[in-house]
Amino acid sequence: MQNEALVAIEFRRTQSLTAIVARELERLILSAELKAGERLNEQAIATRLGVSRGPVREATRALERAGLVTVIANQGVFVRQVGFEEAIEIYDMRAVVFGFACQRLSSRLTGAQAEKLQGLIARMDQAIEQGDNRGYYELNLSFHDAVIAFAEHGRAKQVYESLLNETHLFRQRALGSQDSMKESNAEHAAILDALKAGDAGRARRSGEEHSLAGKRRWLEALSG
Repeated sequence: MQNEALVAIEFRRTQSLTAIVARELERLILSAELKAGERLNEQAIATRLGVSRGPVREATRALERAGLVTVIANQGVFVRQVGFEEAIEIYDMRAVVFGFACQRLSSRLTGAQAEKLQGLIARMDQAIEQGDNRGYYELNLSFHDAVIAFAEHGRAKQVYESLLNETHLFRQRALGSQDSMKESNAEHAAILDALKAGDAGRARRSGEEHSLAGKRRWLEALSG
């Protein structure tokens, strides 16, 4: 019994370390501290985080399932590079899922939820005025996360979060200019107006058009 207990404790400890390492690696990837195509040095990461290589190895497997890294046999683990056509497809699918979430939320939005979304829009306006691109990007994510959470649809949330993780790998530059941020936040306001009006069709269209406008801004940033 004692041996079994020790094994169980070690298993929980390893699982906890794996989750911590996975979150840190995810942060490094999504913040672009680890660049697309960069090879992950297992030993260097383990040393940096003060863990053994086991949790790092398990964490990279979790990140592979999340679509953030690619494992190449006999070469190693690399931060995933999203190709142009794949990025277009991700944007298109995000538009469908986000539009669905907006439509669903239009019939269940509470006053407190509307107030939270309005507050995020106001804070994004402030970030634009201050030229705080990073702050705007984080608030933009919070707005989208809130819409998805308020819609209360587990499978849509799961699919959206998977697509969002992949999108982080290439989309930040799409909100790099003040004009782009202003346009994006005006679209947020249009979404909220449709939600508060309880107009399901307009809410869905606003959500889809906002996501597709994000694709257009990304394409413009690429050609700029």
